[in-house]
Amino acid sequence: MTRPRVRLDLPRAPRRSLLPEYDPEAFGRLSERVARFLGTGRFIVWMTLVIILWVLWNVFAPDDLRFDKYPFIFLTLMLSLQASYAAPLILLAQNRQDDRDRVTHEQDRKQNERSIADTEYLTREIAALRMGLGEVATRDWIRSEFQDLIKEMDERRLFPPERDEGDR
Repeated sequence: MTRPRVRLDLPRAPRRSLLPEYDPEAFGRLSERVARFLGTGRFIVWMTLVIILWVLWNVFAPDDLRFDKYPFIFLTLMLSLQASYAAPLILLAQNRQDDRDRVTHEQDRKQNERSIADTEYLTREIAALRMGLGEVATRDWIRSEFQDLIKEMDERRLFPPERDEGDR
C-alpha cells in the first residue's frame, strides 16, 4: 500500500491536540494585570487582613467551627499555592516587559543612528557652505574696500598729483 503523495502547494491540515487551546497574548495580559496587582500596597493590606482574620477565627472560634487548627497547615498550604502561582505569573509579566523594552531600545538605537547620520550630513553641508563663503565677498570686506577707496580719493583731493607743464 502506497501513501498518497503529499502536495507541497497546500497547507497541512491542523493537528488535533489534547492540550487546551488558549490565546497567549490574552494570557500574557492577564499575567501582567495579576503581577501589577501583586506589586501594590492594596494587595499586601488585603493579604494581611485575610491572614489575620484566618488566624483569629481559627484561634477564637468555637471548636466545631474551626477549619484550620493551631499549626495552621491549611493556611500554609494556601499561601504556598498562592506563591506557586504568583511567581510564574510575575516572571511571565517581566519577560513580556523585557520584550517590550528590547523593541523600544532597538527603535531608539535606530532613531539615534538616523539622528547621527543627519547631523553628519548637516555638518558636511555647513563646512561646504563655509568653504564657499570663503571665496565670496562679505559685507565687511566690501565696506573696508570702499573705505580704502574713499581715503585714497580724499588723499588725491588734498594732494593732487603734480602735473608737468608739457601735459597741458
